[in-house]
Amino acid sequence: MLSGPRPEWLTFDCYGTLIQWDEGLLAAVNTILAKRPGSDVDAETLIRVYDKYEHALEAEPPHKSFRTVAGEGLRHAMDELNLTYSPADIDTLTGSISRMPPFPEVVAALGALKAQGFKLCIVSNTDDDIIAGNVAQLGGHIDRVITAQQAGAYKPTRQIFDYAHAALGVGRGEVVHICASPHLDLVAARDLEFRCIWIDRGTGRKPLPDYTPDETFPTLDRVPALFQHLAWG
Repeated sequence: MLSGPRPEWLTFDCYGTLIQWDEGLLAAVNTILAKRPGSDVDAETLIRVYDKYEHALEAEPPHKSFRTVAGEGLRHAMDELNLTYSPADIDTLTGSISRMPPFPEVVAALGALKAQGFKLCIVSNTDDDIIAGNVAQLGGHIDRVITAQQAGAYKPTRQIFDYAHAALGVGRGEVVHICASPHLDLVAARDLEFRCIWIDRGTGRKPLPDYTPDETFPTLDRVPALFQHLAWG
């Protein structure tokens, strides 16, 4: 059960929490595969192999931009699946990310949290120019955006969260993080011991076996009601 002092700042994962990542990624990969009509590789397979390379590259020093990581990850995945890679494919992928829309309840929920007096910050594994298109769709409610590009590190490492907390002028115990990714954000919440709400959107992603979030909800619009119940709103 969520407890502790009322936070001044709420931090958010972006893709999958606020923005429709799975749906947008599937559409982008289908566009890439449509240019290879002779292939029998389906979108789900390409995404699964791409994810493997993307996460490995994010953990590999030295730090690379997300655009570079995504490009190398997509190229490796397509090589593994015997698909011909073109540099235009990464433009298809990263360009689609900027256009991915928020989930239906998100803008109103962010507005409700702002009305309750919270400051809102996104902490995301991306580049500034990629996420700008997504933030522009969030109703003007986001006060700060921290990216892997700024921090020089990707989640779930301590470095990006330490960078974010220092930029906000808060300690780990003074924020509540709201996220959808178990292997990135819940890992960080477990290891760094900050308060965390998991938005489980029924994608099949599993919680960690050794960590339980402070709260779990299916959608973001449940959070303002929780904070009202806690007398934070």
